[in-house]
Amino acid sequence: MEYKDYYKLLGVERDASADEIKRAYRKLARKFHPDVSKEADAEARFKEINEANEVLQDAEKRAAYDQLGKDWKAGQEFKPPPDWGAGFEFSGAGNQGARDFSDFFADLFGARQAQPGGRAGFKARGQDHHAKIMLDLEDAFRGGARSISLRVPELDSGGHLAYRDRSLNVQIPKGVREGQQIRLAGQGAPGAGGAHGDLYLEVQFNPHAYYRLDGKDLYIKLPVTPWEAALGAGVKAPTPEGAVEVKIPPNSQSGRKLRLKGRGLTGNPPGDVYLTLEVVLPPADTEAARQLYQTMAQQLAFNPRRVLGV
Repeated sequence: MEYKDYYKLLGVERDASADEIKRAYRKLARKFHPDVSKEADAEARFKEINEANEVLQDAEKRAAYDQLGKDWKAGQEFKPPPDWGAGFEFSGAGNQGARDFSDFFADLFGARQAQPGGRAGFKARGQDHHAKIMLDLEDAFRGGARSISLRVPELDSGGHLAYRDRSLNVQIPKGVREGQQIRLAGQGAPGAGGAHGDLYLEVQFNPHAYYRLDGKDLYIKLPVTPWEAALGAGVKAPTPEGAVEVKIPPNSQSGRKLRLKGRGLTGNPPGDVYLTLEVVLPPADTEAARQLYQTMAQQLAFNPRRVLGV
């Protein structure tokens, strides 16, 4: 999808106040309103202006948009990073008319739907809040208490975007999966004479140096030597719960998968761990190593390109 520069669309600076954004929007809306404008692209420009205003006049959406950085240019191919929006607390306000906005807007904000705010009347339950948190993969295996910090976007007295920090103690369930929500009862917005709303934390995992999680299953690339792969061997493999001994079958090749049943994420049933073998050649950086390779070349009639007909 193409990146949209909402500040450029409204003609304001990135540090513009809420009043400056409002004035810029009203001026452009009058100029490009399809009912009065004679500009050829009035309808398209009017939609873009409305979309930009929808984001920049809302402290939460503007904070999330600003997190993407200022180095993007309008029209560039863009994909939100996996940790986009992490660490920010949002009220979960709905996007009225979002279906009329661009794919860029929908991908960034379309998932933030309105949550029930309680019944009308003197006593009303507070609105639910939402936040994305980034965990280490090991947190899903261990579970337990963790302290997290969230930033709450809001406007200061001058109408500029500001942040209020909030710290919470959270109990991470053992076996929590990516995309799962952890509910903190009563930690949302205060009610109008009624109970507080809840806070929902959406779990995402930080990239790991050598583990990859898919559902409840864990994938690891396991380096082995040529002799371990050819002759078979017992080697140690890492898992988030500690190293385990695995048996490498003789005549194994790179890409072969070994399964450790039940050693993935906790569940019913639990996930598995899959080890993908990766044969690693020792460097020929000594005379002894070069002689060994020369001996292999002379004594082993082996042509790995035979399957290609050459």
